[in-house]
Amino acid sequence: MKRDVPRTVERPDPAQWEKLVTRYAWADADEPAAFTFSVVAGASEDEVVRAFAGDPGVPRQMTFDEAADEQAAHLYKDHHLLGVMTAGHHVIAIESGFHGCIPEVARRASADGGEFFSVYKSVNARYQVMHALDGSVDGLFDPFELEDAAWMDPQPDVPAWAEGIDFHMETLCAESFALMEHTMGVAIHPEWLATPLRTVLLTSVSDLLGQSEADWLP
Repeated sequence: MKRDVPRTVERPDPAQWEKLVTRYAWADADEPAAFTFSVVAGASEDEVVRAFAGDPGVPRQMTFDEAADEQAAHLYKDHHLLGVMTAGHHVIAIESGFHGCIPEVARRASADGGEFFSVYKSVNARYQVMHALDGSVDGLFDPFELEDAAWMDPQPDVPAWAEGIDFHMETLCAESFALMEHTMGVAIHPEWLATPLRTVLLTSVSDLLGQSEADWLP
């Protein structure tokens, strides 16, 4: 069943927020050095795999590290793997790649009344948080840039669902995951990284998006 949109997410009270951030301290550790976690509501695992440009008919069972090692073995090829699982009414998509941080993927995964949220961290310490509703991205930003937002002129735009959230360099990922859980209503557990997940090979980004710059824009 697709989720009715739009909806309102109330800001967490300070005590609740502090507990959420503390729960995700693992995300700011050195390992894994790069990841994208995506949460999708209103779609099946097969639909999410297709939105990420994978074939749901040819899965394997792999842990996050196994998938990351296979990708590293194809260093000079566009070889990306996606692990998916279902948690309650949500599909969780985990990758050491970056398909989940592409706006066009968010639009496809949230189409027809769905909802999408992703948290991305690169090996070069780049970050991104993105949310989409019903096929439209309604916010995308780098939480690193918002750490100093109060001293920036002009101040960066903050989507409504992230208003009032403070980001700090030492807890950027924990705060991003806390925002994901608060918005989507599903917790992300670190043990999923060591759990063999249904894993598929994704179409290369160049084949998925071609030369269209619009696919990379919110």
